[in-house]
Amino acid sequence: MSVMKPKVLRSGLCALFLLAGCGKEAEQARQRAEKELETVRAELEATRTERTNLQNETARLRKDNEDLLRLRNEVRQLRDAQKQLTQQVQTAKSEVQRVQAQAQAAQAQAAQAQAAQAQAAQAAQAQALALGTNVVQALTPEQQAFARRYGLTPPTPEQQLNACLNNLRQIDGAKQQWALENRKTAETIPGAQDVRAYFQDGAVPKCPGGGTYTLNAVGAHPACSIPGHALPP
Repeated sequence: MSVMKPKVLRSGLCALFLLAGCGKEAEQARQRAEKELETVRAELEATRTERTNLQNETARLRKDNEDLLRLRNEVRQLRDAQKQLTQQVQTAKSEVQRVQAQAQAAQAQAAQAQAAQAQAAQAAQAQALALGTNVVQALTPEQQAFARRYGLTPPTPEQQLNACLNNLRQIDGAKQQWALENRKTAETIPGAQDVRAYFQDGAVPKCPGGGTYTLNAVGAHPACSIPGHALPP
């Protein structure tokens, strides 16, 4: 059996220690590489997570922007509808005012026509009364009897009452129309000059029985001086 020389033995031991040192450094390098790899992986995962979050945030912002645009469009539509509705309301108000003005004008014309008709009837009645009275007075007794037989006599008291009541109604209508057009209260008392315009030829009717008319306040009936010639309350 050969015996190794001390010098050779020392060289072998150095080689073993060197190999052992190199293996340790290699392990340390491997461990560092693994740590760096884990760090890179973690950074990569964090980057992916951040990218996903960024995509989600971008999608949310895009949706919010779409909602904002939709809301703005709805607000614009509502404003347009409100503007159109305001124009329609103004048009309706103008139409109502026009119709009211036409109604007031028609009412005034109707009142004037009614007053003119009443005045014409009163004048015709008075003329007929005067004509009948004059004719009868000019007849002989036999002719007067003939006239009474065929209804040619002057108006009876009942006929005069009816004619007077008709005049009082016309005067009361003229008073009401005057009060309406001039915004008078029920306590206002008109004069003959106030209601003349509502009768034909500007003349207030007269009682066929010779009575005197009193206009009274707007809220009260006109009156005749003859007892019994009065409108019902």
